[in-house]
Amino acid sequence: MNGKNAQLQQRKNAALPRGTGNLCQWYVERAENATLWDIEGRQWTDFAGGIAVLNTGHRHPRIEKAVAEQLAKFTHTAFQVTPYESYVALAERINARVPVAGTAKTAFFSTGAEAVENAVKIARAATRRHGIITFGNAFHGRTFMTMAMTGKVAPYKRDFGPMPASVWHARYPNALQGISIDDALNSLQDLFTQDIAPQDVAAIVLEPVQGEGGFHVAPVEFFNRLRALADQHGILLIADEVQSGFARTGKLFAMEHYPVKVDLITMAKSLAGGMPLSAVAGRAEVMDAPGPGGLGGTYAGNPLAIAAAHAVLDVIDEEQLCQRAVQLGEQLTGFLHHASEKYAAITDVRALGSMIAVEFTEAALATAIQQEAMEQGLLLLTCGPKGNVIRFLYPLTIPQAQFDQALEILAQVMETCVANPQVGTVSA
Repeated sequence: MNGKNAQLQQRKNAALPRGTGNLCQWYVERAENATLWDIEGRQWTDFAGGIAVLNTGHRHPRIEKAVAEQLAKFTHTAFQVTPYESYVALAERINARVPVAGTAKTAFFSTGAEAVENAVKIARAATRRHGIITFGNAFHGRTFMTMAMTGKVAPYKRDFGPMPASVWHARYPNALQGISIDDALNSLQDLFTQDIAPQDVAAIVLEPVQGEGGFHVAPVEFFNRLRALADQHGILLIADEVQSGFARTGKLFAMEHYPVKVDLITMAKSLAGGMPLSAVAGRAEVMDAPGPGGLGGTYAGNPLAIAAAHAVLDVIDEEQLCQRAVQLGEQLTGFLHHASEKYAAITDVRALGSMIAVEFTEAALATAIQQEAMEQGLLLLTCGPKGNVIRFLYPLTIPQAQFDQALEILAQVMETCVANPQVGTVSA
């Protein structure tokens, strides 16, 4: 094998288990805003954003400065041992903006899966019930509880044995697949009849916009009726905003697009601009249900990540990234709708702000477009239960000229791959 990337890939294959798969066969050396450079000097425009982690771009100067200043003070004490003001201040900032009813409280953790697991713990403590209902094609994490909650077997659950009990899946509304709002709500009633009594259900957990499931947006009517159903049975409603939060949809939280409020919200990914941080926020009386010591973690609310999150909130406000998400989203969706008129292989375009996806008739075509785009210097991600969806997660800070150039690449790649689906099958 020749070249630095090939040599490093060979070392990776020898040193790491095959379960740690990679999309790219090249290795990143540095990054700035919406650009990645590999160890051989090639560059890519990043429309993956570390899987929705980099709404504020790679190495935003404000975030770098905040982390450096904190690094000069202390890196870790464990908040539950020696607390620090920045954690409290960040909770106060999120409490003031999170779309839940009444007074809010927030606790910090490290990963999205941790946030979801702790939301389940909080819901069970608050309701004294055990049942958790999630939805088909959902993704909530890779720990055992969040694997059980995830509505997709391969690759997340396959080979890993029995999942934790007391988790059930309802149907998520999906017009393209013929699942109406009534169908989805009827599937919940079926669960209440066949699997678990509603008085045993602690929480219903859903993504306002399904991430791994294909960027399907929950209809407003569905959320309204789901809220009413939850209230009828004393069930808590939890929004998993790990992927949809922090300006991606044109609002700080996707739940701001809905007239109803949930009881708990989980968040992570772009919360700290590339640093590992997650959170659960919710109604104060619900959040206070676990006793002292019931919530926490050695690295939960790490000071460096907390400092980064403060900077992220500043950047979102000062650079008007919610408005920027809407502007870029309108440009991209306009491009995709025009492409859908040209190519019958495009079956759907879905968008909320800059949380955008395009669905194709076949997974092979989506993969071909992804691979050919990589050859042309544009990094894309696929998703969906069939792998036939391309999702767009560019930094909201991307320069306009670079965004325009990326769409030009995408136009050329789609033309090439639709005409010749064999193009793009060779990895970059």
